[in-house]
Amino acid sequence: MKIKTSLWIPLIIILMVTNILVNKAQIPTTLEGPFKPVTRRFDPSLRRGSDDLPMDHPRLKKNVTSNFPEQIALAISSPTSMWVSWVTGDAQIGLNVTPLDPKTVASEVWYGKKSGKYTNVQRGISTVYSQLYPFKGLLNYTSGIIHHVKLDGLEPGTKYFYKCGDSSFQALSKVHSFESSPKPSPYAYPHRIAVVGDLGLTSNTTTTIDHLTQNNPSMILMVGDLSYANQYRTTGGKGAPCFSCAFPDAPIRETYQPRWDGWGRFMEPLTSRVPMMVIEGNHEIEPQVAGITFQSYLKRFAVPSEECGSKSNLYYSFDAGGVHFIMLGAYVDYNATGAQYAWLRKDLARVDHAVTPWLVAAWHSPWYNSYASHYQEFECMRQEMEALLYQYNVDVVFSGHVS
Repeated sequence: MKIKTSLWIPLIIILMVTNILVNKAQIPTTLEGPFKPVTRRFDPSLRRGSDDLPMDHPRLKKNVTSNFPEQIALAISSPTSMWVSWVTGDAQIGLNVTPLDPKTVASEVWYGKKSGKYTNVQRGISTVYSQLYPFKGLLNYTSGIIHHVKLDGLEPGTKYFYKCGDSSFQALSKVHSFESSPKPSPYAYPHRIAVVGDLGLTSNTTTTIDHLTQNNPSMILMVGDLSYANQYRTTGGKGAPCFSCAFPDAPIRETYQPRWDGWGRFMEPLTSRVPMMVIEGNHEIEPQVAGITFQSYLKRFAVPSEECGSKSNLYYSFDAGGVHFIMLGAYVDYNATGAQYAWLRKDLARVDHAVTPWLVAAWHSPWYNSYASHYQEFECMRQEMEALLYQYNVDVVFSGHVS
């Protein structure tokens, strides 16, 4: 008899329950734990942290003039379409900031199957966002112009060359290339998928991304906590060791938004040729005035939310060859009566295992872990959603948060 169970895989520590199915016992929950890990114990000598890269680091500095694209990134829309995103103009940080006008620069991508021969041009949308902190000692921020263009009509599994920018200014990027996603099929898969989370912008980040790049992935799953901009004023550079002590009149913590720009530049050599599929973590919440949250994440990254019917960039799904990926939001309503749960049920019911036999889910915070600081932290989410994932035979789960 073939019995199939899910594997809950935090990004760094893999915990596997080995006796679940041997005697047909009931699947244990975190209410019965914590359990003794069966994997090799993590070497505590490696938990030494890492210094933040300074903003003038060569991989973080801006190297183009104002209207030229930077922070170029790809994201899968479908096997026949791809999102291309980038930033133009100069971000501002200070007491008084004035948002740029997105209408002043066009959003164009010129692309084709041969370098130098661009048979197609697609135009898209542009936006800006602000992160505002009207409190003594804190700084406001407004972004450069963020562009998103969806390339339609692609042939699955095909290499394309592209330039992005504004041709009227002769401000196009250099030539980049990507391979479109393989069509949904049990016989076609991305050749290598990189899974990474809790990345930050430190010396360890360089080691991680350099290693990842050397392994030549065809797709990246980024399972939350990207730039850690929200901690930079406390732990980064010459930040205050105690934020609330240094800024007693600030009811919310300032997130240092230029770290997002540095992160985009740092990642561009990889993300301009390999699609990166992101999901939010706790470090992307970034509350600001008027209770606004997630602005950096929501405005900087294009995801196929409309394509999959979720209508929220905080949770979505997509296909890549014989794999159906579900990206869930751990920091948005996950109750069984909510919109995310209703969408998830419909999305799972639509999966055709004859076409996409692998069903993979990802979200930031694991439901199962033995780390004291995060133990049972998302037990409520588990109780709401776990039965649904078992019901529809999800094969693998990827999470971050615990390292």
